[in-house]
Amino acid sequence: MSETSFSLLERLRERPDGDAWRRLLDLYTPLLRAWLGQHAVQPADADDLVQEVLTVVIRELPRFEHSRRAGAFRSWLRSILVHRLRDFWRARQHRPPATGDSAVLRHLEELADSTSGLSRRWDEEHDRHVVRRLLELIEPEVTPSTWQAFCRVALEGKDEETVATELGLSVNAVFIAKSRVLARLRREAKRLID
Repeated sequence: MSETSFSLLERLRERPDGDAWRRLLDLYTPLLRAWLGQHAVQPADADDLVQEVLTVVIRELPRFEHSRRAGAFRSWLRSILVHRLRDFWRARQHRPPATGDSAVLRHLEELADSTSGLSRRWDEEHDRHVVRRLLELIEPEVTPSTWQAFCRVALEGKDEETVATELGLSVNAVFIAKSRVLARLRREAKRLID
């Protein structure tokens, strides 16, 4: 497992590289595309908007100041998404597809309100998505036995002794496997979900 002393955001701000940018794109493209689909955006337009949102992130990230408050990055990302959606609808000089009312616009205003239920749902879905995607990206970097031990204990809730017996490992090896993957996950998720 490759060690990194910087979180993804810190790496992108201080010494950006292709791998870090690819990781950011891999993490956020599916999440952004899903949220755009909830705002009556056609798939082709959603692809363009995802690119626009990520372009703003790439351009503005060096100036992004993490407030040290939980969710600072996801709130900033949500704000960029809302602004790009507003610009999208303004540029088309028409209302969203016929829904019989302005439900889509109200939905967008609710997403912009950091205290709304929709905004809280963004936060929850963001965190679940990031953890799931990071785990998918971490899996190939660890041995199969480490990954199996981690999944069975941390994700399936099995006790370490049972997992050790099932996998033919020592109980200590199971604890170490779980610890290594969780430590890697924490490093990768730093500032993205905290």
